[in-house]
Amino acid sequence: MKTRRLGKTGYEISEIGLGCWQLGGDFGPMGDEDASTILATAALHGINFWDTADVYGAGLSEHRIGMFYGKPEGLVVATKVGRTDTLFPDKYTCGGVRDCLQASIKRLGVEALDLVQIHCVPRDVLADGEIFTWLEDFVVEGLIRHYGASVETVEEGFLCLEHKGLSSLQIIFNIFRQDANETLLDAARDKDVGIIVRLPLASGLLSGKFRKDTEFAASDHRNYNRDGASFSVGETFGGIPFEKGVELAEGLKSMLPEGMNLAQMALRWILDHDAVSTIIAGVSRPEQVPVNAAASDLSPLSAQLHEQLADYYRSEVRPHIRGSI
Repeated sequence: MKTRRLGKTGYEISEIGLGCWQLGGDFGPMGDEDASTILATAALHGINFWDTADVYGAGLSEHRIGMFYGKPEGLVVATKVGRTDTLFPDKYTCGGVRDCLQASIKRLGVEALDLVQIHCVPRDVLADGEIFTWLEDFVVEGLIRHYGASVETVEEGFLCLEHKGLSSLQIIFNIFRQDANETLLDAARDKDVGIIVRLPLASGLLSGKFRKDTEFAASDHRNYNRDGASFSVGETFGGIPFEKGVELAEGLKSMLPEGMNLAQMALRWILDHDAVSTIIAGVSRPEQVPVNAAASDLSPLSAQLHEQLADYYRSEVRPHIRGSI
């Protein structure tokens, strides 16, 4: 597994990270044994960046990470704050954020949090900027080591980059959501802010394995949020209507390099952008971990294919994205 530096944190982290949303049961039921096996498999394959949040399973994801005893050397656990009912959408206070962070510390079983990311808070909260001041104070206090932000739009990313202490920026970026490549990635690189990519496979669309009649568990956000009923529509299938997304993914298969499947091409496409520090890929089964990890060793895609994929995005995909980009 190759590593990259995560911005000004100085952490050397695996190019493929582990998204831990599913460990909270938010993609369907998951038992402790299955969760532990996924973490063990990630550690075995050199994945040393694990991304979670205090709201994933109401803290269950953090708890399971905290209880896991086979943590890899140099493990960096990034968590998020800002989406609990005590804060979201308009109850943000310094004390309230501190309470959430202290609860995360307890669940994860650590003395201080490696990286805390503001978790898709309202744009007005980002624009006000006071929450960044609190995080600076928490660094001084030793509660957290570094802070970043997870955002939903390119505009929100630029608001976060105005703060010098920002170490990382987590964004939606994949073959079906390419807009960050126009200006945001370069701006983050200039400020030594590491880019963490989420939704690399557009909630699984870019695995190429879904059909239009594919069904998801009632507790899976790909069921209840596919039209943005519970949170930002962009967080599920990148904002693309599911049936159209299946068609668009099928259209990509004619572009696959020899010996590469759609998911591998999608992950390699992201890694070909050197501003990216890591991709957080969630898995529901342990056997998916080595498949994702293998993308780190794939050869870069050709310049011609990158241009072809950019054209496909602009002409075929982008017109179907709902919500802000």
